[in-house]
Amino acid sequence: MIQIISGVKGSGKTKRLLDQTNDALKVEHGDIVFIDDDKRYMYDLRHEIRFVDASAYPIARGCSPDAFLAFISGMLAVNYDITLISIDAFLKLVHIDDPAELSPFFAALDKLSQEHNCNFMVSVSMEIEKLPGDVLAYVQK
Repeated sequence: MIQIISGVKGSGKTKRLLDQTNDALKVEHGDIVFIDDDKRYMYDLRHEIRFVDASAYPIARGCSPDAFLAFISGMLAVNYDITLISIDAFLKLVHIDDPAELSPFFAALDKLSQEHNCNFMVSVSMEIEKLPGDVLAYVQK
């Protein structure tokens, strides 16, 4: 399952993502990973959640969607117990010029989610109206 938290910068997406990731400890029976573009929110997460500062890896800023999928796939390959991956600052991490490029990425992420029984929560700094129609199905209400 994929859930997208969408909105413009400053609309509270990161706060919602942090709160929902912390709350997931009550229902998830596996490991939880939180990926961000820097260490700013590391201490806002409960200690049981694995925080990943993407800036420490070559995918740090503006990688291709395929490279980011490979990064996530690598995590799932080495840890079969991951059941939730939360991704903050998605559009800072993944270089996407056209909102239409979100469709193939989220289709591939959905496939990865189903094959590995891992849920994803992703914050996307974009107005909901600009998201492609097939991606709207993942947006949290």
